[in-house]
Amino acid sequence: MTEADLYCEYKGVYVPKQMRPPESLKYYEDFTFWPDDVMIVTFPKSGTTWMQEIVPLIHSEGDLTPVHTIPNWDRVPWLDGPWAQNLNLEQRPSPRIFTTHLHHSMMNESYFKVKPKIIYVIRNPKDVFTSSFYFYGMAPYLVNPGTADKFLEKFLNGKILFGSWFEHVKGWLNAKDQDRIFYISYEEMIQDLKGSVTKIAQFLGKPLSPEVIKKIAENCLFKNMKHNKMSNYSLVPVEFMDQKKSEFLRKGIAGDWKNLLTKAQVEKFNTFYKESMKDVKYNFVWD
Repeated sequence: MTEADLYCEYKGVYVPKQMRPPESLKYYEDFTFWPDDVMIVTFPKSGTTWMQEIVPLIHSEGDLTPVHTIPNWDRVPWLDGPWAQNLNLEQRPSPRIFTTHLHHSMMNESYFKVKPKIIYVIRNPKDVFTSSFYFYGMAPYLVNPGTADKFLEKFLNGKILFGSWFEHVKGWLNAKDQDRIFYISYEEMIQDLKGSVTKIAQFLGKPLSPEVIKKIAENCLFKNMKHNKMSNYSLVPVEFMDQKKSEFLRKGIAGDWKNLLTKAQVEKFNTFYKESMKDVKYNFVWD
């Protein structure tokens, strides 16, 4: 099926009709944030599920019960997704934790007034592309990626879910109220997970002991998350994700793009990246 069949446009970017129906988007538009809310923000396939595991464990001070008994879409709900309106989020105790893939410019009116805390996860766009390529091939509610060449063209031009990676990243990096935003990369988390958990905990005002940090980091290793049915999306029906085609938690590494992209595709990607990000003042780990 085509984009016209499976997607609709919301504030200028594609969103999946099935997973972002009008009533869900309306619920998000009207949602009222609280100052101590925490929002995990990512471009798709940038470490969202990883952070949905880490943040609740920081708030529970290492108690593994939440991440082993509650599916992550209920534990850290998509605020603009189809389940949020049924979760009585207004009655949840503080601090509430949410997730979104929305651009900074797409945040609702309450967000800009209240300024909740944001954890923004960035990942090498070549790996985002690679992970997306396999994900689009296993999720029936998404347009089949076709060839890597065809999907690369769409990716670079923002003709995929949630639009352009480049615009998404630039929008959040240029956001005001930087003291309310914590930036971290997927690659940093791979290189030093315990150190990353420590920094996130400090940002959230939850300093933890080295023993608790170690416990959280151990639980959040990719190999352990991959076998946690509350986090690996194995509970999702095959009509939404066919994990026989590709596992949702596939490899969890940096640099897998080298196994997919050809030399010509890498050169095309690099040229586009250099031009698109030329004015960005940020020390990306992969540069």
